[in-house]
Amino acid sequence: MALVLREEPAAGIVVLRLNRPEARNALNTALRAEIVAQFQALNEDESLRCVIVTGDDKAFAAGADLKEVVEDGAVDIMRRRIRQFWNVIVACPVPIIAAVRGAALGGGCELALHADIIVAGENARFAQPEVRVGVMPGGGGTQRLIRAVGKYRAMKMVLTGEPVTGTEAFAMGLASEVVPDGDVMERALEIARTIAALPPISIRLTKEVTLAGADASLDTGLLMERRLFEMLFSTDDQKEGMRAFLEKRTAAFSGK
Repeated sequence: MALVLREEPAAGIVVLRLNRPEARNALNTALRAEIVAQFQALNEDESLRCVIVTGDDKAFAAGADLKEVVEDGAVDIMRRRIRQFWNVIVACPVPIIAAVRGAALGGGCELALHADIIVAGENARFAQPEVRVGVMPGGGGTQRLIRAVGKYRAMKMVLTGEPVTGTEAFAMGLASEVVPDGDVMERALEIARTIAALPPISIRLTKEVTLAGADASLDTGLLMERRLFEMLFSTDDQKEGMRAFLEKRTAAFSGK
């Protein structure tokens, strides 16, 4: 049985559905390997416009599979090359949407944090509970969470391990939108279709500079933004988009 189900609901849109329901989609070695393989292929696909990552109605992903690592030492953990797992997701050039229902705990919360947009169900549960089993977040939880929600909310989550609901996650800036649980995938697909209809070079460069500039000085970020803004005036889609706007018609973007 495939641990990641790949679906293509529309041109340029790929849904990666985690498929370990018996373990609440816990991220064991086999599941991580399948996610890596899927993203490695997607990252080379020029027709790709948007990726949606999701689980099922019970769990987005319930963290690492502790049965695999409970007896590991430091070198064993290093050899698992878990950093590669996160790096291949970071390298995705198109927007990633996390459609979160149920539990997003530990590595599952960190997986959502690697997305560009998070659509959360009202009753989703986000948490970084690693401290409760004697470790700490190891997939970016201490760094990405504090950048997303600020010091005091992030500290409460990582130091207590207590969960927040999807509604609370939205209020604190941990989700882009919160919707009824049954509407999560429909809304994620709606956003993905909106993105897929837009000029792909513009979308890719907008993602790239927004993320790169977030960890740079303001002056550096503004310089990168200006250079990529200027570069987009060499694309066919810029001409088509602006002419279509002036002519009051729908643009037909070519990706060139």
